Amino acid sequence: MLLETFLNKKPLYYDEIDYARMPRVYTKIKHHFKTPQIIHLIGTNGKGTTGRFLASALNKLGYKVGHYTSPHILEFNERIWLNGEDVNDELLENMHKKLLQILDTQDRDALSYFEYTTLLAMLLYAECDYVVLEAGLGGEHDATAVFPKSLTLVTPIDKDHEAFLGDSIESIATTKLNAVQNYAILAKQSYDKVYEIASLLAKEKDKEFYTLDYFIQKSDKEILEILQEELSLAPYLLENLSLAMAALHFFQIPFQKDIFHNAKLFGRLSCVQENVLVDVGHNTLAAKRILESLREDKYILVYNSYKDKNYKEILEILQPIIEDVYIIKVDEERIETRENMQVVLENLGFSYKDFTALQNDKKYLIFGSFSVVEAFLKGYIG
Repeated sequence: MLLETFLNKKPLYYDEIDYARMPRVYTKIKHHFKTPQIIHLIGTNGKGTTGRFLASALNKLGYKVGHYTSPHILEFNERIWLNGEDVNDELLENMHKKLLQILDTQDRDALSYFEYTTLLAMLLYAECDYVVLEAGLGGEHDATAVFPKSLTLVTPIDKDHEAFLGDSIESIATTKLNAVQNYAILAKQSYDKVYEIASLLAKEKDKEFYTLDYFIQKSDKEILEILQEELSLAPYLLENLSLAMAALHFFQIPFQKDIFHNAKLFGRLSCVQENVLVDVGHNTLAAKRILESLREDKYILVYNSYKDKNYKEILEILQPIIEDVYIIKVDEERIETRENMQVVLENLGFSYKDFTALQNDKKYLIFGSFSVVEAFLKGYIG
């Protein structure tokens, strides 16, 4: 059975998750996996770009590197990056056949889309020196958490996926930080509670947490300043780059600034036309980061949102840079109804209409989720 056909039979999202399933299955088959040095990425925002900065740098330094990220925007292959490029279809199919042989019928049918994809990626990364492994929505219960990790990188933690992680920063941070096995580096956090929980876990479970300041020295800050200008990095992307640099210092790998050129991950304030930016962000922290980066201009916001996102607060955050809101159609049942979206837009005082086409004399920000960006790219960009 082809991989695409196989995965399409599995739901992408669940109302409830069996957290015991992935550890149970992995325990049965782990002797089939080689485990390179794994750098685990957890947090709410910035995992994808941090991972790509780091994976690209390691690859340019001569290491065999895998970068596992999710979800994809246009093609499934985007999730499994190997030595500088998305994995090809032939290798994917070969690893799919191998994984089907390893799993018994009950387990291969029970595994979720993300769980199966995670095992597929790790099987494919057997010959790598390093694997940069990005968690999905969780931490200790995430499918990626079952593998032995050399280091965990913790991007900023904020509220998101509350139905699974809890509705407080304390519960969300605890769930995520419990994924740390031995060593972790914390990016700059917005909430002191994250540092408090890290300190508690360090004492109770003998784990070591470092802050960026431990690794990023004066010479690194000078490199960051140069790269910000050379690569036109938004402030939040510079923070993600700092975390990637800290990881290289942790492994005592020397580097020069040139290894970070051309390492940005598509879909993070990416310019697809002179007047069009796309960003796959979908929560309040992402909105704040965009506001910080674009506060000097006004944009048409091409938008839609999942029902479970706090889109009222997201729109309030973005309001200073939004001229009008154009609602883009997304064919997915998790998307909020047009009626509910209209009520929020009207209450906030936004002018809105359906998105139909781009105009050359307007600036556009396409934002709301991976699905929003996918719908835009497939429907309006040739």
